[in-house]
Amino acid sequence: MVVASLVVFIVSLLIGALGIFLGAKFVVDVEDYTYAFITALVGAVVWAVVGFFLGWIPLLGPILVFLAYLAVINSRYPGGWIEALTITVIAWLSVLVVLYVLAFVGLTGFEAAGVPGA
Repeated sequence: MVVASLVVFIVSLLIGALGIFLGAKFVVDVEDYTYAFITALVGAVVWAVVGFFLGWIPLLGPILVFLAYLAVINSRYPGGWIEALTITVIAWLSVLVVLYVLAFVGLTGFEAAGVPGA
């Protein structure tokens, strides 16, 4: 059970990193999958920690959690907040496409670690 959960987490993290990689490639012309993977891992941890402590606050909690995740993207890639937001949106959309295709062929569920809401 633990091994299966770990495999699912790693695969979903790889998919999330792919989304961040594609977003960073198109927005700030950074092509480093390892860097995107680490960003996805840090983003997932920050999302979980901030969500645990602040996510329960009605309306404000989810906004703070998302801003914390966005701050990770902003701190890891060149540019400013607009570029970070654009990377995040491209990552989210690309992860949705990948997950949809994988779910359609029956290989995975419809979630990925490292990209919020996906």
